[in-house]
Amino acid sequence: MDFSDGQDDAMTDAQREVAEPHTAKVIGVTVAAAVGGFLFGFDSSVVNGAVDSIEADFGLGKLMTGFAVAIALLGCALGAWFAGRLADVWGRKRVMLLGSALFIISAIGTGFTQTIPDLLLWRVLGGIGIGIASVIAPAYISEIAPARYRGALASMQQLAITLGIFAALLSDALLADSAGSASSEFWWGLEAWRWMFLVGVIPAVVYGVLALLIPESPRYLVGRNRDAEAARILQEVTGEENPLERVKEIKLTVKREAKSSIKDISGPSFGLHPLVWVGIWLAIFQQFVGINAIFYYSTTLWQSVGFSEADSFKTSVITAVINVVMTFVAILFVDRIGRRKLLLAGSVGMFIGLLMACVAFTQQIGEGENISLPDPWGVVALIGANLFVVAFAATWGPVMWVMLGEMFPNRIRGVALGVCTAVNWVANFTISMLFPPMTEAVGLGIIYGFFAFCAAASFFYVWKKVEETKGLELEQMDSMADSRLSQFTAVRAAKDKA
Repeated sequence: MDFSDGQDDAMTDAQREVAEPHTAKVIGVTVAAAVGGFLFGFDSSVVNGAVDSIEADFGLGKLMTGFAVAIALLGCALGAWFAGRLADVWGRKRVMLLGSALFIISAIGTGFTQTIPDLLLWRVLGGIGIGIASVIAPAYISEIAPARYRGALASMQQLAITLGIFAALLSDALLADSAGSASSEFWWGLEAWRWMFLVGVIPAVVYGVLALLIPESPRYLVGRNRDAEAARILQEVTGEENPLERVKEIKLTVKREAKSSIKDISGPSFGLHPLVWVGIWLAIFQQFVGINAIFYYSTTLWQSVGFSEADSFKTSVITAVINVVMTFVAILFVDRIGRRKLLLAGSVGMFIGLLMACVAFTQQIGEGENISLPDPWGVVALIGANLFVVAFAATWGPVMWVMLGEMFPNRIRGVALGVCTAVNWVANFTISMLFPPMTEAVGLGIIYGFFAFCAAASFFYVWKKVEETKGLELEQMDSMADSRLSQFTAVRAAKDKA
């Protein structure tokens, strides 16, 4: 796979000789860190195949079903909020190990749960693990990767997430098919839906082992005055030509970053730095287009419009495959085309797909459990939903995480990334919890109309507010942030004067 962004043409032969042997090492370390993304995708989507069985086994209403699914996302927000600070104190590797342990505990607990409070507890613990992975993996990758490859390598986090989603939905489908249905008993007298969660122990253990094998982040080491070790990692892993000079650059920014707190992201734009608001809105839009209504509820959604359980599982797996394949598009083009152009193109594609699904769902006929989509609207809904996934997976899915991992200056990166990621999970919680009861109250047509509106709004927001970060070293983000703050202050002063 070619991770270059066209800048290699300008590299000297000497630079290329230094860089190329280290590419495999950088990719290997990135893949190991991105296994956290696999768990992120797996643990957040494995509930898809179990929703109906949990609802039936525990006698839940639609609102409580949504809460049981979405409560994990509150844990995600909590994990994301504290992950950055823990990583600064404990180191990136130790926090990855904590995430691995939480995944294992959650998978076993949920698989053997007997009561609603019990279920909710294990879902929250798993959510905290997901939240940790959602912050640590992109932060670690952005810190270890050279600028020329950073977009592609950071996108591997999203590729890992999509592979996790695919693995979860495929294992759900295989278990349900083998047992006869998700509610049927399988091995050791446990229902198939319980095994859907227990399977998650395997990747969680793999993640923990890999976290022990990868090097610590050079930026963390510099912050702990372990300069020689940081220089060695920069030279051996990334192929840095002047590692000691690079350490000096990092040290200047880490000193400011070490003193950062929530107060440091304050600013003149409604109490926050303008860049933090950009990150927050990117995080909100990524969820408010409704991607997780697909990946948490697709099996239930397709059954609600007349598909059989088996066909609904198959459709969900096909959608997950599309999600994986299209993420490669982002990896190939994020460093060539740039982050901003991909986001704009993605907004257009998502809007078209969501509008198609919206129109199709308004054509459903029947009532209660006898709802169906007459020809050709079932096909239109499938095409629209999958076109939406294509556009999201190739753009907003990975690119938002790339942007959050690199757009902030070093002095506030940890805090700002934690805040924006927590907002992303709260937005995810809002959509995931409200989707089942709102589907019953207003119908899928109106819900997907709202998602389409958010996709259109995301286009105009990116067009006006988001700046390109392609090819910039993380240390260069300081000057970009200062420039943006100065521009905002000048505009604000001019308005006040007028």
